[in-house]
Amino acid sequence: MKSLDCISLNHYIRAVKLVGINIDSPTVLAPLAGWSDAPFRRLTKEFGAGLVYTEMVSADGAVREQEKTLELAEFDESERPIVIQVFGAEPETMAGAVEIISWMQPDFIDINFGCPARKVVKRGAGSALMRDLPLLQEIAKAAVQASKIPVAAKLRSGWDSGSIHVVEAARRLEDVGVQMLAVHPRTQTQQFKGMSDWSLIEETKKAVSIPVIGNGDIKNAFDAKKMLDQTGCDAIMVGRAACGRPWIFSQINNYLTAGIEPSEPTVQERIKVCLRHLEYTVDVFGETRGVYMMRKQVSLYIKGFENASELRKMIFTIDVYEQVKEILLQLANGENIQQVVG
Repeated sequence: MKSLDCISLNHYIRAVKLVGINIDSPTVLAPLAGWSDAPFRRLTKEFGAGLVYTEMVSADGAVREQEKTLELAEFDESERPIVIQVFGAEPETMAGAVEIISWMQPDFIDINFGCPARKVVKRGAGSALMRDLPLLQEIAKAAVQASKIPVAAKLRSGWDSGSIHVVEAARRLEDVGVQMLAVHPRTQTQQFKGMSDWSLIEETKKAVSIPVIGNGDIKNAFDAKKMLDQTGCDAIMVGRAACGRPWIFSQINNYLTAGIEPSEPTVQERIKVCLRHLEYTVDVFGETRGVYMMRKQVSLYIKGFENASELRKMIFTIDVYEQVKEILLQLANGENIQQVVG
């Protein structure tokens, strides 16, 4: 693997075009509540993600102009091309939210029809709408009519194994002007368990003429190539596998374009990336909030290290940026965890 300590990395890339927008590579960062914030998006872009999604923005919160809601939709120009994802359960509310978000000028606005989280489904949004395709279609139609930006949508395969409606949903969405789809072929009842059914991505791709992004069970570069080859999708979306491993995008790009098989970074390289992530997070959110938010991120960066649990306990007791930074610098400079924790 190339050195991970530089700010701007060189990648082998295979550019693609989605809805007239050039994407540097066919790799996409998934919308991840609590994870795909601006610092993480910036980091994944540096590692070659061709397109990034924000965390889910509540349509209800957006139309009420709630500060915390709209903060989730904020982005820096360096993150482009970027998708702002919105979830909601009523056409009128979705239209109002999309109109507001259009003024923020993302490259795409995405409607979430796939989130299985209980608090989202309970409101009739996310994957709950896979049980009501006419309403799903009306929400998408309202968004398209209100938007100045291309509208996309993210789908699950259906509500349960007895109601796999993703292909019909995709056709309905294309009919009302949705210009791009992402498909996670698990049902709502599966949550994130079991294997996703990639054949449904292939069926969806064949059923529509708009770009389709494949999502689900991409854990490494080999999985990414396998999905592209098997399904014919236009790009692949990486979610949980990127957390604590943003270099996965570089690994995928290098393998897809140059056949370079991925090698894992050293402990020191991983910690250097973690340090950069910490710096970005504190810069965006301030010291107190930034250090707190990075605790879960640090836990993933050090996962699998010897004595990682001891280091995790130490990090979780510190709320001063310079102290956390000093600990990570020691590790980056070659000291082992036992030396650091004493």
